[in-house]
Amino acid sequence: MSSEIEKPVNTDNFKAAEDSGRLNYVTGSLFSCPKDEALAHCISEDCRMGAGIAVMFKKEFKGVEELKEQKKLTGECAVLQRDGRYVYYLITKKKASQKPTYDSLRQSLEDMKSHCAANGVTRISMPRIGCGLDRLQWSKVSEILEQVFKHTDISITVYSLPERAETTVMKENKRR
Repeated sequence: MSSEIEKPVNTDNFKAAEDSGRLNYVTGSLFSCPKDEALAHCISEDCRMGAGIAVMFKKEFKGVEELKEQKKLTGECAVLQRDGRYVYYLITKKKASQKPTYDSLRQSLEDMKSHCAANGVTRISMPRIGCGLDRLQWSKVSEILEQVFKHTDISITVYSLPERAETTVMKENKRR
């Protein structure tokens, strides 16, 4: 798992799909994205981060107490600054055991967009947010992303692991 985080970007293995407006798609590890791009993923208000890709964010960026001190609620976005970039924690549900709604996802994305605009962030890398353990449908999530970021200069790169690697990572980081 830690090797997934430390691997440098190898663009030979990326499958960039055609640009669908604000979204670009890459097959590879999210943690291999350019170091000057912001990162984003979904968590709960309790900042538990005990499953899925959130485990890797917690391990890589630490700061659970720093996140809790921000006292963000569902529909808001907590932020850490690490190594010259922002790491966004989209608060999409109250408890880790719950599931998010499309509305709470949209609200947290709007909050992130405001922070990006105020801080000059123009590039964000993220996984297929809300679509792993949270079970939202990517077709709806991607539409929300397009709508929220439509009239901005913010581009979003969505990372997906190759299927076998994704299965392995999900098993390693299943709910505890």
